[in-house]
Amino acid sequence: MKTLKFKTNIMCNGCIATVTPFLNGEKEIATWEVDVTNPNKILTVTTDKLPAETIQKILEKAGYKSQPL
Repeated sequence: MKTLKFKTNIMCNGCIATVTPFLNGEKEIATWEVDVTNPNKILTVTTDKLPAETIQKILEKAGYKSQPL
């Protein structure tokens, strides 16, 4: 397992609710969480196989931007 971290524009619990079906729908994502208390709104994803670019594309489909850290 590898852990990927991203700076995002996911601001609140409503935003988390929006991205949940997109991230939960990707079977290669083991776990994920967003720290909305961090100024950079850090998304942490645990996966075996997915590259950072794939996570970014999933977030784009949900309407959010991200940058790998």
